Amino acid sequence: MDDFFAVFVERATLHGLDDTVRRFQGRVPEDELQAWVTEYRRRIRAVRVGYPPKIISAPGLEPWYPGPTDDGRYWPPFPNYLRDEHRWPADRIDKLDQSSNKILAFTHDPSKQRFRTKGLIVGYVQSGKTTNFTAVLAKAADVGYRLIIVLAGTHNGLRKQTQDRLQEQLLQLRSDAWFPLTSSNRDFHTPTVPAAAYFQQHQTGTVICVVKKNQRVLGKLQDWLAPAAQSAAFMNIPVLFIDDEADQASVATPRINPQIRSLLNLFPRCTYLGYTATPFANVLIDPSADDLYPETFILNLPRPEGYFGADRIFGRDAVEGELGGVDLDGYDMVRIVPDETVDRLRPRGRLTDQVFVPEMTGDLLDAVRYFWLATAARRCRKDNGHSTMLVHPSMKTSVHEAFRQPLLDLQTRTSAALQARDAFLTEELRNLWDKESRRVPAELFKNEHVSFDRLLPKLLDVVESTTVVLDNYRSRDRLDYTVNQPVVAIAVGGNTLSRGLTLEGLVVSFFVRAASTYDTLLQMGRWFGYRSDYEDLPRIWMTAQLRSWFRHLATVESEIRLDIERYEEQNLRPVDVGVRIRTHPVLNVTTKMGAARIDYASYGGRRVQTRYFRENDEAWLRAGRSAAEALISAALAEGSPVKERGIGEVVLLDVDVSHILDFLNSYRVHEDSPDLDPRLLRAYIETERRKTPPSLLKWSVAVMGGPVADSDNVVKFSEGLAVGTIHRSKLKDTGGPKADIKTLMTKEHRVVDMDIRPGEARRQSEAKLMDLRTNDPVYGNQGLLLLYPIRKDSPPDKANLGTRRPLNAADHVIGMAIVFPGNAQDAVSNSYVSVDLSNVAVDDSEYAEVDAALTAEDDDPT
Repeated sequence: MDDFFAVFVERATLHGLDDTVRRFQGRVPEDELQAWVTEYRRRIRAVRVGYPPKIISAPGLEPWYPGPTDDGRYWPPFPNYLRDEHRWPADRIDKLDQSSNKILAFTHDPSKQRFRTKGLIVGYVQSGKTTNFTAVLAKAADVGYRLIIVLAGTHNGLRKQTQDRLQEQLLQLRSDAWFPLTSSNRDFHTPTVPAAAYFQQHQTGTVICVVKKNQRVLGKLQDWLAPAAQSAAFMNIPVLFIDDEADQASVATPRINPQIRSLLNLFPRCTYLGYTATPFANVLIDPSADDLYPETFILNLPRPEGYFGADRIFGRDAVEGELGGVDLDGYDMVRIVPDETVDRLRPRGRLTDQVFVPEMTGDLLDAVRYFWLATAARRCRKDNGHSTMLVHPSMKTSVHEAFRQPLLDLQTRTSAALQARDAFLTEELRNLWDKESRRVPAELFKNEHVSFDRLLPKLLDVVESTTVVLDNYRSRDRLDYTVNQPVVAIAVGGNTLSRGLTLEGLVVSFFVRAASTYDTLLQMGRWFGYRSDYEDLPRIWMTAQLRSWFRHLATVESEIRLDIERYEEQNLRPVDVGVRIRTHPVLNVTTKMGAARIDYASYGGRRVQTRYFRENDEAWLRAGRSAAEALISAALAEGSPVKERGIGEVVLLDVDVSHILDFLNSYRVHEDSPDLDPRLLRAYIETERRKTPPSLLKWSVAVMGGPVADSDNVVKFSEGLAVGTIHRSKLKDTGGPKADIKTLMTKEHRVVDMDIRPGEARRQSEAKLMDLRTNDPVYGNQGLLLLYPIRKDSPPDKANLGTRRPLNAADHVIGMAIVFPGNAQDAVSNSYVSVDLSNVAVDDSEYAEVDAALTAEDDDPT
């Protein structure tokens, strides 16, 4: 292809393929022109199927963007900068190129006279979302977008950080092509020139502004743009909105959401792209309203290589299609702060805020000392980058202030003791370092092990160079990584440190802040991200409850991404999907529940299983066993056919649904298993019974026991049906009121009642097994309930001795699993199963700091 083809591609991208073909007809031979058209369409198809693979898009929306050209003004300098200044390898730049291509390709073609794109890009906390939208806006400028508005969080700190990054990575590379309305130290202020005249003056480039989501700032921007909105200067140009942290303030916030929608409505050709790692509020917006629901597309950015997410640190549960295993257990990086010491680290009531003085508890002392040790170890590895510790005790600024002096006093004492070569301190530090080094060996990540004796000479300099920074919406004492020397900082803060702001070189987090919603809690996880060359060093101190909540959220994240992948494979539209969000007995999904107020869609195509048991509660365990015995006895008395599957495995066929409902009424489910809430299960089954044609009227009931080894390890379900127990050990650090066996059933059990041999079932994927059941003329309308008699003292397998402990139950345990027929299409076409949250208190105080910041910054000149 010659230079004329490059002109063809550029014009087709800007003005549309059909118009461009008409312009070139008669100027080049017809066969050559058709070859150009074929190659142009091939490039578009390559963008559609390229990296990343999963996107849910609106019906009839075809990708239009063929990728950038080498002679673009805005995009080419950016990858060159990443390669030269940040040493990005070619494959990483290629993935950024392809992912941003796909995002732009699924917006509406900007050559159209009128369009409105609303897209949602779901990433991970601290995973490079800013870099991705930087690439998108650069390419958007190359295809004719002449006004780009970046909505950068609710705080000055995040807005400044975003402005600085765009300035460094884009604006200064082509200062002749970018015309910024904002600067590092100045949010939007109304220019002296009217908008129409301003754009006329700068028609050779792209106008960009980075604004915080603040009512007054957005109002000034709208007042300046509105008079010119219907002029030729705006009617003929597409406008791009990038909404960073799109779930915060943008959704259902009275002062901000209407402002954003009003700005969008000014322009006939407009693209709105929301970026977030916590999309819970966004996918619960009413799709039928004139709001910010991502009706055009939802795209799931894949996990970047080398990224540390929630599952890498906290582990997670196996989701559908996974068998579990030690790879889901997470690394040993979390240290537990006992509940009895939390009150010494943060005040309990509002009245004690102003007089609260935190104690340097043993846990906090260990955390700070370990931070200094780990930073010294990084210096031994020739890593002279920034190093940060996060202390997040409370959202209240008075509490942050109370931590300053105790931390400074500790720094002074430690410095003096190191200078004096205090033997007692040296021994304590040695023991701490040796213990932590053993728990997460450097060799696990192919990093260099650093001995205590080697890091000790660098420790004094690390301690003395440490600054204690209070970073909240009231303080002017903010983290600043733009200085020309490595920053070593202990940052104490609240929401300003938990929304979008990157903590460079975060090594240690001390986190005892309470939260009650998924999005708030996940966004506080500033420890997620990249830890190149020190992957073994990060540590987190938190309560056991918080650790369990983060593990739950890691599972929620995986399930949301699994849903998006399934919906994409079935060509579903964003307005059709109901992204399932696993509920929690204490945490709310989000304060912005939208019009739907849902937490679970249909159970169609799903399997659910018990994993938690009250092992020391004999009455609780006995209730589950009695429920199972009553179910089996009732089914046999009614004449349900019996099919032997193997020694100890029996399947009862054609069991009436009434017996299943009776079982669910009496079987005991652990309170930390909300997806097994009998109310939800019964409601879904009743809904299926009333459909036309009805479903779930008949069930299979499988008893998944084993051979009878001795009289002590047998469970008698009814006269003539007794089976041996099976083994399911518990995870270490669980037991008592919550013994966790993690995985109850294996995937081949999905079809245990069907005529499929176990070996054949094991070779099939989970999706294939689901399809086999759903498409079967008999079992496609029947449910499957499985009962597992678990030996009360089940030992762990040899392969799991490091992560498991023997069960210690007061009686044999009856595990239960249910497999529902159906697929993802059923999950969105059926009525949703609602969860009543009216009795769960929402901690509005979590958002008080944001609200206060919005008010406090109204008159802030920056």
